[in-house]
Amino acid sequence: MNLDQILLLGAILIPALAAGCLLIGLGRTDEFAKKLSYFAFGFPCLAGILLFLRFDESVNGYNFVVLYSRMGLQELRINFHLGLNGVSSPLFAMAGIVGFGAGLAAIGSGVERLRLYLALLLFMQSGLMGLFASVDLFFYYLFHEFALIPTFIMIGIWGGRDRRSIALELTVYLTLGALVSLGGLVALNVMVDSKSFDFPSLSLAISEMGMGESTQFKIFGMLLFGFGILVALFPFHTWAARGYEVAPTSVSMLHAGVLKKFGLYGLIQIAAPLLPEGALSWSPYLLWLALGNVLFVGFITIAQTNLKSMVGNGSVMHMGYCFLGVAVCSSLGAGSAVMLMAAHGLSVSLMFLVAQYVYRRSGTFEMNEIGGLASHAPLLACFFVAGSLATIGLPGFGNFWGEFGVFLSLGENKEHQFFLVLAALGIIISAIFGLRAVAKVFYGKQSDELSEHAKSSPISDLSVSEMIPAGVLVAALLFLGLWPRGISDRVNREVLLRYESLNHLSEPGSQLAPCCLPQNGEANLKEPESSAEKVKLQPKDL
Repeated sequence: MNLDQILLLGAILIPALAAGCLLIGLGRTDEFAKKLSYFAFGFPCLAGILLFLRFDESVNGYNFVVLYSRMGLQELRINFHLGLNGVSSPLFAMAGIVGFGAGLAAIGSGVERLRLYLALLLFMQSGLMGLFASVDLFFYYLFHEFALIPTFIMIGIWGGRDRRSIALELTVYLTLGALVSLGGLVALNVMVDSKSFDFPSLSLAISEMGMGESTQFKIFGMLLFGFGILVALFPFHTWAARGYEVAPTSVSMLHAGVLKKFGLYGLIQIAAPLLPEGALSWSPYLLWLALGNVLFVGFITIAQTNLKSMVGNGSVMHMGYCFLGVAVCSSLGAGSAVMLMAAHGLSVSLMFLVAQYVYRRSGTFEMNEIGGLASHAPLLACFFVAGSLATIGLPGFGNFWGEFGVFLSLGENKEHQFFLVLAALGIIISAIFGLRAVAKVFYGKQSDELSEHAKSSPISDLSVSEMIPAGVLVAALLFLGLWPRGISDRVNREVLLRYESLNHLSEPGSQLAPCCLPQNGEANLKEPESSAEKVKLQPKDL
């Protein structure tokens, strides 16, 4: 194994091992738990950044490949298969950065039963890193469930008001979405006679056997609604904002920022490339549903007076732009959606974090009961304004390029220009609720409630421990905004290959094949040597 492969495996295994140590009682003090958690959250962040920088864009297929086939699942065509391609690489790095920020927030949260809290959050982080690194679709789904289960537990134990009922609601919605998406993945596997259940093998098998439009329509529909429920696609969105409002801040950061990208990632990496005719058939319906997120949920967000609820609804709203990028069925739309997913994960995590900082100083999330906080905490005001401007899509932040690309993809097709006009209204909506929150919370006359709270608990600005996670998230947003080619080149190259069929669907007499195949029609099942050298692990290596 080379260093890159060790980093990839370590980003998944170290948080899980650290969580196991905390659960079995290794080190019985909170101080030990904090020190171990610094390392366990920091390693995936460092690994994600290093692998992002070391990614070889000249390789067709996956970098840093790890393959372990002796798991007793050979008859089911399931292998432990990891790697990063042009789409998963930036999302893997984003997951590490957001996890680091969420971990630091958790360490300094002062919650009761801190060791259990950190252990569950580390399990969640391990699952998220594994999700984006999985090439085999079975483990892709398994890592999602590995990250999802701690969410229910943590909301039920450390959540806010009505946490039990909301945890049950989330369980129902997300279990349903997971089962429907699993049904689609199983149907895909059953319909295709492939050597294994990984993406390249499925792609090659589908290209050789072909799949009828009717079959594609049904399977893509299952994946769309399964993934859609998990991503809070309208009208299955109601669980999300309620869950984020009562969830502990670190859980909201990881779920809204990273875990909710599971469904969109599945549509871009799996559903649309493998089922191009199914994607095209569902495109008109998905466009309208995505507009439901942008406009309907957007107007709901404007009506919110609770800061955390506003951030949660705003997160659901902006998922609509990502769905619009998927719905146009083009490489430009899909690539822009990936960029927006990475930027949105960073910006919404930052907003949940600074919202918690506001709560610590004011004792409330109600915006009408705060006011004038900038005079007490100018640094906090700066971070909050930065997060709000990023959410709006101001140039200079990563969100701008993702949204701009989605708008361009809508403008490419005359049939989609009507949706472009309606989607552009979302920018105005975002500006209204984002700038209103800045004005109410930080500027204007200080409320009587905040004055009373300040008498018993003096208001201070951000501490160093609070600035570090917020600063890391802002720096990543500025990196994406000021140097978009840092991810756009590799993303565009990958989706151009995957979406070749969809890009040429309108051409007379075109032959449809899974979009992930290289232009020469040969699946890249073998990765080149160097940084992408494949290692086949023996049982003793694990």
